[in-house]
Amino acid sequence: MTSAVYIHIPFCHHICHYCDFNKVFMKNQPVDEYIEMLIQEMRTTQKGTQSMKSIFVGGGTPTALSAAQLEKLCTGIQSVFDITEDTEYTFEANPGDLSKDKISVLKAYGVNRLSFGVQSFNDRLLEKIGRNHRSEDVYRSVKEAQEEGFSNISIDLIYALPEQTLEDFEDTIDRALELDLPHYSGYSLIVEPKTVFYNLMRKGRLPLPGEDAEAAMYDLLMDKMAAKGLHQYEISNFAKPGFESLHNLTYWENESYYGFGAGAHGYVNGVRYSNIGPVSKYIQSLKDGKLPIFHQAEVTAHEKMEEEMFLGLRKTAGVSIPHFKQKFNTELMQVFESPVKDMTGRNLLEIDNDRIRLTREGRFLGNEVFQSFLGLN
Repeated sequence: MTSAVYIHIPFCHHICHYCDFNKVFMKNQPVDEYIEMLIQEMRTTQKGTQSMKSIFVGGGTPTALSAAQLEKLCTGIQSVFDITEDTEYTFEANPGDLSKDKISVLKAYGVNRLSFGVQSFNDRLLEKIGRNHRSEDVYRSVKEAQEEGFSNISIDLIYALPEQTLEDFEDTIDRALELDLPHYSGYSLIVEPKTVFYNLMRKGRLPLPGEDAEAAMYDLLMDKMAAKGLHQYEISNFAKPGFESLHNLTYWENESYYGFGAGAHGYVNGVRYSNIGPVSKYIQSLKDGKLPIFHQAEVTAHEKMEEEMFLGLRKTAGVSIPHFKQKFNTELMQVFESPVKDMTGRNLLEIDNDRIRLTREGRFLGNEVFQSFLGLN
């Protein structure tokens, strides 16, 4: 049964220089009509209300919506899904535009987790990467959310930014940890095509730290999180016990989830699908009485096993060998003996208590390890 939902809000007041998600400037966009069609898509897919383990509203910038628009969206979500006290209900938020009235709306409609896109506490770097908030906005937004009763708060950080030094990043980690939040994510910058940073890089005008500096930043992140008692449960995610993101674990445990909204991805009944990206075409499809699916493909049995490995190995707990056998009725080593032997020989993977997991060294070369499990048959 599918018990996780991702809902995409593609609107932003400001486009960050590194972002390649499906997003558009909010000005002059049919935002209210989009929300109506989004709710229609959810209702068309769901037959009766269904209780959900996790609901995640991402973007874009969901908190770019006005308080009234957020209320309209939350009312729609509540009419389609049964939200219980056990549901992890997350909204992504930009510290610059999460006002008190918006926080109140989210709290009133059962949202119980906020994920702030902080990225850095260095105002100079925030400006350089195209963020429209500053560090003081982070402190204000977190404080106001806590005053409204939010205790499950996460913040995202990005490292290996242009001109960022190890000292810069250490200061950002320290300031993030001073907030004493239950969950933190830390991602290295990936320069994606069709972004401002990609164009600058092609022109030789993007002064990125080297690989050694990037590795040192990741090393520092892991050490500082561990020293603060935060468990690294996935390559880029750290949490106090019991505050791991149920929604993200849905992805890494290769479970099914609905994806709603323009450009959203989903995985239901063994089929991976993606929705139409352009907002106007997404709206028109639903107006025409059609689901806005752009592409869908049934995942083969072998592809499911590959996904089990390259998604599951992101978790520090790794992949359970008995669970693999139970799920696929096949021995893991029968299928993946070659890459497992290769990667354990290079000390990037280890086998411990019927689990295969990345070593600490393997976390630095995760993508290389994951690639080794693809395209073997």
